[in-house]
Amino acid sequence: MALEPGGAEQDTLILRLAGTPARGDDRTLALRLPGLAPDPEAVSRLAADLADRTGPAVHPYEVAALLEAEGLTAEQIRQRYGHPNLFSLATALYEQVPRTFPEPAPAADPWRPDTVRCLLRGVLFALPGLAYLLTAPLWHPGRHAGALVVAGLVSWAWGQALGHRAHLRMATGRREAAGTLLTGAPLGAGLATAAAAPLTGGGPVLLATAAQSLYLAAAGVLLVLARERLLLAALVPLIAGAAVLPWWEPGTVLRTGPPLLALLATLAGTGHALRAALAVPAAADGPRPRLLWSLPYGLFGLAAGLLVLLEGRREPYAVIVLTVSMGPAEWLLYRYRGLSVAALRATATPAGFLLRSAAVLGGCLAAYLLPLLPAAYLTGAAPATLLLLAATLWTALLLQAFGAAWPPAVICLAAAAVAGTVPVLRLPPGPAVLPLCCGAALLGLTAYALLVLGRPSRHA
Repeated sequence: MALEPGGAEQDTLILRLAGTPARGDDRTLALRLPGLAPDPEAVSRLAADLADRTGPAVHPYEVAALLEAEGLTAEQIRQRYGHPNLFSLATALYEQVPRTFPEPAPAADPWRPDTVRCLLRGVLFALPGLAYLLTAPLWHPGRHAGALVVAGLVSWAWGQALGHRAHLRMATGRREAAGTLLTGAPLGAGLATAAAAPLTGGGPVLLATAAQSLYLAAAGVLLVLARERLLLAALVPLIAGAAVLPWWEPGTVLRTGPPLLALLATLAGTGHALRAALAVPAAADGPRPRLLWSLPYGLFGLAAGLLVLLEGRREPYAVIVLTVSMGPAEWLLYRYRGLSVAALRATATPAGFLLRSAAVLGGCLAAYLLPLLPAAYLTGAAPATLLLLAATLWTALLLQAFGAAWPPAVICLAAAAVAGTVPVLRLPPGPAVLPLCCGAALLGLTAYALLVLGRPSRHA
């Protein structure tokens, strides 16, 4: 349907004789009005005034809409600019102004990371190790390390699965997520303690194992609820107690007091955070997520714990470096998502986005691994093993962040099983099995990441 007035009738005045039919009659008197000549100077001034808004137009109708928005009437268009109608003037402006298509203003990064929070989380992952420095002479962990390891692995796996389920419930509401944590955290601490109890022999080791499980459960709740500063405040007694160790022997009371105070403060802070979250009004409760959805996250937590344990048996200081690096690793996960969204806006073809996505993945991995190289030399750890293990864990976490949970869980579990079985059975290649397994896992994870995350639909 034509929007512009057309035909010769717009330039004529027709006088129809009375009593004649409307159609098929030629008894009319037509008086043609004199044509109006456009005023080039006035049109040029108008074009200059509206150039920034008419330049991006892709059709004269857009210019016509703009002129209507400016309030130009049909009489003004005829008298001031000499054009018979709105569409004639819009066409003249469209032809006179060159086409310009400015780039839109850069949008805010929806995945901009909180740098302080990410770095703080890395520190919080490592600070609980100070408790072992303080209490080790009291219960000789070297003879009962197996109990702490088993409890730690169970807590780690359970915490990963519980954290995932709590985040799923967070989509419904903060109150629902807090209810999940309130039920799951004590259950996880009890399971971890029960799994390690046969290896403790009772006494102080059992108490240390229970304290470790309680702390990991409570700290996991605070981290899920984004209460990192509260957890840091709870660990102040532990930091103060460990700070005096290089200068004097604190004695039994001062060795047990700060860790106990830190544990009690963490439990109190967890209770406060849960109470505040449960006070939020309940949301419309939808269908609960299936337990099976969180299973791969728990299996990955178990696999990651086993791989870190295998590295810690040979290079204990490398584990500290790896633990602290989890804060920058989380920061880079956010940066990857932000850079991928920017790459999506800057490319026009799937192949181009795949190339950019590969560059983003490689850049983030390099940014994560390069600081670990001097740290490996400073701690005396084998750089190849540490870097391959760190890259494996980061790539697996990246895939999990995009909901691809089962492949990284299976790949990391297979790598941990092979790396743990070969030394027990004294099979070749011996100590080199861990870097080889991590390297193979990294290749598989990287290929899968490019396959999955190289698609624009994952980042839209």
